[in-house]
Amino acid sequence: MKRVTLILAVLFLFLSGCGKKNSDTRIVLTTGFQKDEVFRIENMSCSLPELMVLLTNAQNQYENVYGEEIWQTDLNGVTLEENVKETVLADLAQIKTMNLLAQRYGVELDEEERQKIKEAAEAYFTSLNQTEKDSMGADEETIENLYLEYALAEKVYQYIIKDINPEISDDEARTITVQHILFKTYVLDGTGKKIEYSDEARQDIYKKAREVLKLAKEEDSDFEQLVLTYSEDETGTLSFGKGEMESSFEEAAFNLETGEISDIVETSYGYHIIKCLNTFNREETDANKAKIVEKRKEEVFGQEYETFVASLTRDLNEELWESVSFIHNEEVKTTDFFEIYNQYINLSQE
Repeated sequence: MKRVTLILAVLFLFLSGCGKKNSDTRIVLTTGFQKDEVFRIENMSCSLPELMVLLTNAQNQYENVYGEEIWQTDLNGVTLEENVKETVLADLAQIKTMNLLAQRYGVELDEEERQKIKEAAEAYFTSLNQTEKDSMGADEETIENLYLEYALAEKVYQYIIKDINPEISDDEARTITVQHILFKTYVLDGTGKKIEYSDEARQDIYKKAREVLKLAKEEDSDFEQLVLTYSEDETGTLSFGKGEMESSFEEAAFNLETGEISDIVETSYGYHIIKCLNTFNREETDANKAKIVEKRKEEVFGQEYETFVASLTRDLNEELWESVSFIHNEEVKTTDFFEIYNQYINLSQE
């Protein structure tokens, strides 16, 4: 077997609480695998039945929403089936890696958690018909092992991010709502590349913006109508927090009082006239607090995970992997592997 190195840069799928993470996974192709062993990461192994359980659930979920014809689509020569296969492979690779991380930190499941997992495995396995069991090659022990590894991955994630302070001040998360009128100072060519206007053209646009600003500041002016008439942005109303917009736009917007209109504000998109609708949106601010906390969790976990994964050796059984394909059988309809997991196990809330 030719020895090569593959870099799989795909979205790793997490359970609730684990977020999503982009990462490079180095997989070295070797020989010496056990029967039905798809890949190995240090002493963690992934079997073909484990892979087929996740792959079949993903396949059926796609088909339930989009129909079987979805598999005829491709992007730059890569079929959706190949993309889903690689995503499932990457998901399992990360779960196995996180179980190794749990070993490093001494994180374990307690007896109550193991009992819930056993019940979940029994529930899912019982939901399968004989054709599904035979097609995926899975027994109840396979399902239980998958649930154990997903639960342990979730638990080590919670362990790593446990010291993050969930308290975010209103000021840090403050979200405001504005309307704006945009006068663009560029066009897009046929390839989507920005072509900036000439200085002379920009001066004419700025002059027009000044004229509209004068209209906006007249007594009883209808700013919303001015947005509809003059703005070149598809979105006239924006809600955002700090750090989400260009600095010049953000600074001008956050310094406005409710109902106040800005002077001309320049960004890389062009000239803006901004009207503040709300200097503090309670609902959006609370939602932004949750986003900030999740971002911090992802950053802390990501740093820990990337440092750990860089030291690991990953071996892929190329011949077996290339032989893996979807199951096309009308009796194979299972989709609720994770739904049943979440019914029985929710470590992020404990």
